[in-house]
Amino acid sequence: MDFGEDVEQKGPFQAAGLAELLEEHRGPKEIVQDIRLRGTYEGLFEVPCARCLDPVEHHLKGRYDVLFRPLGVDGDDREHSIGASETEIGYYQDGSLLLEDVLREQVLLSLPARTLCREDCKGICPRCGANRNTAPCSCEELPADPR
Repeated sequence: MDFGEDVEQKGPFQAAGLAELLEEHRGPKEIVQDIRLRGTYEGLFEVPCARCLDPVEHHLKGRYDVLFRPLGVDGDDREHSIGASETEIGYYQDGSLLLEDVLREQVLLSLPARTLCREDCKGICPRCGANRNTAPCSCEELPADPR
């Protein structure tokens, strides 16, 4: 599965789940066909360190419970605020839903927003590009930007 250019899957990725078709009655004649997906996933992933770009492994294991509605069923095209319960609702169109997209989203949401190989990572030298964790470089330290 393609998780993007910064996330690499290492080893097997296991996922299991259940899809249910739910009928949401919105009046005497309006029935909305919702799809509820519940499942689990587990796998080993590698992302680059935010400072030195060395690979960092993350073992992810999670559960999800997401509801999908047909696109356009929730009213007009105007912008409106949503409540906390609506953040777990997605939309599908043409009567189908790509499970690969759902799993990709769950994995990407499980990864930390910023990954460091270690707390004291020194990063890459902005002048020569050397990894300061593995070898010191001989570049001059530039004064800090006063802004």
